[in-house]
Amino acid sequence: MTTPSPDGDAELLERVLLEGRTMMRRLQDARALVRDVTGGAESPDRTMKAVADGRGEIVELHFDPRVMRLDREALGRQVTAVLRAAQRDAEARTREIMDAALAETADVPAPLDERFVRDRVERIARDLL
Repeated sequence: MTTPSPDGDAELLERVLLEGRTMMRRLQDARALVRDVTGGAESPDRTMKAVADGRGEIVELHFDPRVMRLDREALGRQVTAVLRAAQRDAEARTREIMDAALAETADVPAPLDERFVRDRVERIARDLL
């Protein structure tokens, strides 16, 4: 990687700061979207519905009175399946948001490392001599 001319340092630093701010804003926007994510699922017989939030926590669970016809084991299996499906749906929606946000921030320039700073100091010292 070639080091840009010192004449462009102010512009380079300004660009890095601007792109860093833009990246942070996009990630904050994504975080806000994730807070509003919900994922839902319904049992095949439509007697149970569940909703999970972007963190995978169950926020709603609805039963149709017909679920009382199920035996204890079948009820437990069906509840578990519906809850897991709602969580998977919420996770998939959250992943879509985060993947999009990360893709938008992929072009952030590399940070200025110590090599860059050392090269800059050495160049300035040589120019002074």
